[in-house]
Amino acid sequence: MPSAPRPEIAVNELFAALLGYAIGSIPFGLLLTRAAGMGDVRQIGSGNIGATNVLRTGNKGLAAATLVLDLLKGLAPVVIAGQIWGEVGQAFAAGAAVLGHCFPVWLGFKGGKGVATNAGVSFGLAWPLGLAYAFVWLSVLAIFRVSSLAGMAAVVAAAAAAPLFGYPQFFPVLAAIALLIIYLHRANIARLMKGEEPRVGGKKE
Repeated sequence: MPSAPRPEIAVNELFAALLGYAIGSIPFGLLLTRAAGMGDVRQIGSGNIGATNVLRTGNKGLAAATLVLDLLKGLAPVVIAGQIWGEVGQAFAAGAAVLGHCFPVWLGFKGGKGVATNAGVSFGLAWPLGLAYAFVWLSVLAIFRVSSLAGMAAVVAAAAAAPLFGYPQFFPVLAAIALLIIYLHRANIARLMKGEEPRVGGKKE
């Protein structure tokens, strides 16, 4: 008979998820804009706390800092979880980090859309997945200048790259994240279909 799952495995997964959520839920976009005296970034543009909306404040430095920090808050918990709990812990930390960014308890579960955080997650799980993510994200953004389209293309690319590049164990979590991020972009998809989605630097996302 197969042995029963060890209780510590479930506990490890829980700790990995809590770590991912705690770090992923830090609202850097909101914190940085407030610290810079620009008020609440949720009151402008799309109401989002991500880098694209921070860019609408006109401060490119703050937007760049938000992008880097949102990426790092996806990377850090995945790397830490991998060192402590292995690949299963990485997967749980990855999913929870994106959930934390999208649904932070500190902001009434209203956060960002997870694109930059999932970039960090992808690099943390395996650098080839991160490169695939970055390549597609930057390429689509350069060609079409539409942030939402680039982000959605990138999350799908990361999930597709997992089995192709030899990391099938990470496909389930990356696919789940991709579905969530695409769902959160449903209003963007509607505007894309109507040809009304603004390009980078527009007034709403």
